[in-house]
This record gives sequence, structure tokens and C-alpha cells, in this order.
Amino acid sequence: MLKKREMDMTEGTIWKQLLLFMVPLLIGNLFQQLYNTVDSIVVGNFVGKSALAAVTSTTPIINTLIGLFQGFSTGAGVVIAQAYGAKDETRLRRSIHSAVWVTVLLGFLFMAGGYWLAPKMLYLMRTPDSVMAEADTYLRIYFLGALGLVLYNMGAGILQAVGDSTRPLYFLILSSLLNIVLDLLFVIRFDLAVAGVALATILSQFISAAALYLVLCRGRVPCRLQLKYFRPDADSIRRIFRVGLPTGVQMAVVSFSNVFVQGYINAFGDSSAAGWGIRTRLEAFLFLPMQSMGLAATTFTGQNIGAGKIDRVREGVRSAMGLSLLITFLIGLPVFIFAPQCAMLFSRDAEVLRYAVIYLRFCLPFTLAACTNQIHAGALRGAGDAGLSMVLMLVSFVAFRQVYLAIASHLTDSVYPIAFGYPAGWILCSILMFAVFRSRRWERDLQRESHAPAL
Repeated sequence: MLKKREMDMTEGTIWKQLLLFMVPLLIGNLFQQLYNTVDSIVVGNFVGKSALAAVTSTTPIINTLIGLFQGFSTGAGVVIAQAYGAKDETRLRRSIHSAVWVTVLLGFLFMAGGYWLAPKMLYLMRTPDSVMAEADTYLRIYFLGALGLVLYNMGAGILQAVGDSTRPLYFLILSSLLNIVLDLLFVIRFDLAVAGVALATILSQFISAAALYLVLCRGRVPCRLQLKYFRPDADSIRRIFRVGLPTGVQMAVVSFSNVFVQGYINAFGDSSAAGWGIRTRLEAFLFLPMQSMGLAATTFTGQNIGAGKIDRVREGVRSAMGLSLLITFLIGLPVFIFAPQCAMLFSRDAEVLRYAVIYLRFCLPFTLAACTNQIHAGALRGAGDAGLSMVLMLVSFVAFRQVYLAIASHLTDSVYPIAFGYPAGWILCSILMFAVFRSRRWERDLQRESHAPAL
């Protein structure tokens, strides 16, 4: 019998449990973020400015894929966490195997759809002609590796839902280090440019997924993957999609809306596109603590609702919020102070650096406002109420942001109002999400569901 690594979050000191669960997630997300960041650093230093713009400008499209599947894996994680918290081994086993079954199907669909749609999405972003060919090459190769990406995320989500955030971290660190080695080998040794960094990324993703599923196949019953149970269960899939579909649509549409935001930035030229890409890469690291704590809040909420401990959920959200704000501030301050030095990791072009520093220092202080929407959205998803959080994020990040940018772009030629489109969406979403969580609508929904007659 393998050592038990799951964490029961229905008992014990809340802030310690959140922190212990969140730290491996944070480190794992940090290494996962290194995939595209290392790609950018390598091409920026060894290929050129146009290659850097090509790789970084694909970020909104790649995040659309990641967001869509992260929503589905979040739905699976909520269902698994609730079954684990309720100690329902039969439902837990069915949920895990159904989630993996659907993941394989979706992985192949993402590969085919992404490869075909790549040039069309680049056109929507108004990608400059000077970087279009390289961006198309990078994106098509990346989508061919989509199966490895979605399999890893689902496998990690399964382990995290039962409180094990450590083992996914080990394999992610391994694959991230491998990605760095392959990036340098393919670009410097074999002169493959953007195709080389894309190939390095997808190979690393498949390796991490394979290692993780080997662990799942040898894990503890009932969390172990077994071929005899590898079939879809209609009730489990329905539960997963009830949470995962709105969350996935929300994340994907929010990310896809950034395709159009990127178009406004691209209008200022190659240097602006590359500078904004540098900001995106660096700012992503600031979002890691709040996103990791949001995932911790999802698992914490799911397990405690499964155990019927609503008061503990509210206390957990307060603790998660305080920890998220503190860690985000401690990471963001040095990035703000040393913004030029951080940007120089990606490029030495003076105009690119000028735009990067402008975007970084203007947007960074507002990242603290995003903590509220990340934590409360995570808690609402853990409670199974993903629909309303989806609506709030779509209103804030898509509708409001696009209207704002359309108006701002017609009123001024300055980059500052355009750049503020991101923080404006964060602020609005945080206000709305906080108000909804405090209204306790999710508690009333749970009470109605618990008193509903059995079918």
C-alpha cells in the first residue's frame, strides 16, 4: 500500500491547511508558467524581436485552450472533492474514471480544432504581417500537443481534489526543466527557431502527463485508475459538466476576449506587441498566488460542503483572501521596482523595453484587486455554483472590457487608457463577486438542494 498523501480539509487549522495545500500548487503553477516564459526568453535572445512578438502574441489563444479545459477539470475536481468529503467511494471512483474518459475525447477535439482555427484566430488579433508566419507555426505545433496538456491538467486535478497537491508538482518540475533543455537544444543547436520552442513544449507536456498517469494507475483505491472501470458514467458526467461547462466557457471566453484586446495593443506596432507580451509573461507570475489559493478554496469548499460544514467554508474564504493579498503584494513589489531589469530577460531592444516597462508599472498595482474575484470565484465553484460566477466574469472581462476599449481607442491615441482595460475589468469583477458571495445565495441553493425529494 502506497503512503497516503491525500489531505482531509474538513478538520484542523484552516489557514495552515490552505497554505500547505496551496504552496505545491503555487510552485507547480510557477513551473507550468515557465513553459511559455522560457520559450519567450529563448526566442527573444537567440532569434529576434519578430520571433518574440510571434510567441508572446499567441498567449491569449493558448490561454483560451487552457481556460476551456481548466474549467472542465475544475468541474471534475469539485465533484471528486465532494465525493471524497462525503466518503462515498463508489461515486468517487465513477467520477474519476468518467473525467479521464471525457478528457481523452476532448483532447483529440482540441488538437484538430486548434490546428485548423489557428490562422483564423491570428487574423482576428490583427497580428502584424511581419510575425504572422512564425506565430502560425508556433500555434499549430502547440495545438498538436493539446492532448498532453489536457491529460496532465485532469490528472493533476484529480489528485488535488483529494488533497494531494505534491505529486503533480514533482512531475511538473521535471517536465519544466526538460522544456528548458529542449528549448536551448532545438533553437541553438538545431536552429529551429519558433518551431523548436513549440516542439520542446509539447514533448515536455506529454512526458509530464505520462508520468502522472503512471502514478494514478498505481495509487490508492478508490482513487486508482483501473481499466475495468474506464467507462463513462452518465450521472458523474452530468455533475461534472454542470460545474465544468459554465466555468470552462467563462475561462475560454475571457481568454478569447483577450485576443481582441491584443488587437488594440498590436495596433501600436511590433515593439508594443512584444512589450505587452513581456508584461503578460511577468504579470502571469503575480497571478499565480491568487489562482493557486483560488484552487485551494475550491477544494476546501468542496470537501467541507460534502461534510456539511458551511461555517468552516466562510472562515476558509476569509483566510484564503488574506493569504492571497499578502503573497501577491510580496511578489509584486520587487517586480514593480525592478521592471526594466525583469523585462531585459526577454529582450534588449530599447523600444520593446520601453513599452514593457510602461505596461508593467501601470498595470501591476491593480493586481491586488484581482485577488477578490479569484478567491470568491473559487469558493463559488467549490459550492457547485459556477453559473453565476461565469456570468459575472463574462460581464466584467468580456462585455465591459470590450466596450471600454472600443470607446477608449476612439477617444485617445495614448497606450495608457488601452492598458487600463485590463485592471478596469478586474476591479469591476471583484466588486460584483464579493457582493454575490456575501449575499449567501450559494448557501440557499445548497439548502434547497439538500431538501429536494430524491428522484
